[in-house]
Amino acid sequence: MKITWLGHSSFKLEESTGTTLVTDPYHDYVGYEMIDVEPDILTISHAHKDHNCMDHIKGNPTVINRSGFYEMDGVHILGLKSYHDETKGTQRGENLIFKVRMDGVDVIHMGDIGEECNAMLYEALGACNILMIPVGGVYTIDAEQAKEYVDRLMPDIVIPMHYKTKDCDFNIDKLNDFLDCFDEENIIYAENSTIEFDRADFDGEETKVLVLEKVSK
Repeated sequence: MKITWLGHSSFKLEESTGTTLVTDPYHDYVGYEMIDVEPDILTISHAHKDHNCMDHIKGNPTVINRSGFYEMDGVHILGLKSYHDETKGTQRGENLIFKVRMDGVDVIHMGDIGEECNAMLYEALGACNILMIPVGGVYTIDAEQAKEYVDRLMPDIVIPMHYKTKDCDFNIDKLNDFLDCFDEENIIYAENSTIEFDRADFDGEETKVLVLEKVSK
């Protein structure tokens, strides 16, 4: 499978069969423009414009914006309810976490998770190979809280998202605080926006942090 970072919390996942899934498309007010994509499946974690904007979504994808179990063309998806804040949604509402199984690889996209890691979430999500998690704080969990999720879920790869970049207009934290939680030898800086994974790539021995470049137009 291939993963491309489209920016902010949006990724494109491509199965070897050609089926594509895009997460959380964003509005240009984030500070940069999302590229046009035409996925087969679109997952939306919550109804905020930096996660549910359809301006750059082409075609007629199957939109998944509710909790439950889904299957499409061999791709299995679990949507799990959580909260966008630490007060059970009273400030920013609910959030959906999606666990996607594609080409035998388990990927968890945490959306705009705002609540701390707890036993119920941990047990419901289970193990994963790749964890996509917000680290910018303010509107989501921060670097330290994200590290707690990493320690509990123990993914092979963690991909940080929803953090301050040079083009992002949001008042959120930069990536440095999260990277400081890991040994330097466990941080991988990708040379581009797309990386390919195979089920055999994961040995379960330790977690690596993968920093992707945002795809350019």
